[in-house]
Amino acid sequence: MSVREEIFPLVDADGNIIGKASRAKCHSGSKLLHPVIHLHYFNLQGQLYLQKRAPHKDIQPNKWDTAVGGHIDYGEEVEAALRREAKEELGLQDFQPVFLFKYIFESEIERELVHVYYTTSDLPPKPDLDEVSEGRFWSVTEIIDVLNEGIFTPNFEGEIQRVLTTIEAR
Repeated sequence: MSVREEIFPLVDADGNIIGKASRAKCHSGSKLLHPVIHLHYFNLQGQLYLQKRAPHKDIQPNKWDTAVGGHIDYGEEVEAALRREAKEELGLQDFQPVFLFKYIFESEIERELVHVYYTTSDLPPKPDLDEVSEGRFWSVTEIIDVLNEGIFTPNFEGEIQRVLTTIEAR
């Protein structure tokens, strides 16, 4: 199935499935709410791994973003999507995801119900260069120092402070 033929569940604000639509329809400006996952991947030194989105991506190409991010397929459970995307994008399989929160992200062309997780591990990521153009670990200070300079995706910039605050509060 091509990327354009992917079918996503449509959800309400609580994540209850209320329908389905194609990827193309969801990314067309329709604002149909569809679920996605984000995984923030920290190493044991507290650095955060970020991926640089591939140039061919239909949304936010060439921007630095969450280590793992992806759509939940119609009929797929949230954590199954998280594990599938982690394996596809970074080769991660043996990790323990911790759920942080979910929220609605809206851009000019789409609305997403974002399920946010994090994990800490010493497993080295192996980025799939079809999915990402590069990846590396960043210190939290390094990230904070370059926020709002146009190098990160808008949803990463809107999410990272809440991620750090939520983890710190645990």
